[in-house]
Amino acid sequence: MSQAACFRYSRLSKGDEFGEPTLPNNPDQGRKVTSVLIRDFELRDINEIVGILKLNNQYGFPQVDGPDAMKRVKACSAAVFLVCEMDDRVIGVVRGNYDGSRAIIHQLSVHPAYRRRGIGAALVREIVERFRQMGAPTVSATVMEESLPFWQETGFRKTKAFLVGNWQT
Repeated sequence: MSQAACFRYSRLSKGDEFGEPTLPNNPDQGRKVTSVLIRDFELRDINEIVGILKLNNQYGFPQVDGPDAMKRVKACSAAVFLVCEMDDRVIGVVRGNYDGSRAIIHQLSVHPAYRRRGIGAALVREIVERFRQMGAPTVSATVMEESLPFWQETGFRKTKAFLVGNWQT
């Protein structure tokens, strides 16, 4: 595990404290929560991550995003794979890699009930910091057009480069 294995954010965005959203079967409903834990992915996180990806329509290619892929990413020394946890529940995930020259964020997903609370931005800040510690001079992200405003708010800018794929179905 890296030296910076986990980081606790007391407040996710300037001046914001947030209460827990309404979730089914939530015994802690209404309790005020002011911190989250960002830590390295562990195999026990797989089912919660798959659930978040499905809720966000980001699970269209299980060979790349599914449990076996997550296990391969965890074993890859070039990968950074982080989760955001609140009250012992995974509520967000980010992953990417640094090949010694460039770093790229491949996936960011936050449970819909926890969006717009700074969790995605906190995950991006943490993965960027991890890449910087590894020596990355630049960090890029693979994004959908509809998420571009979020990425611009977190300091990224649109470039002329775009993604092409050669995926087997």
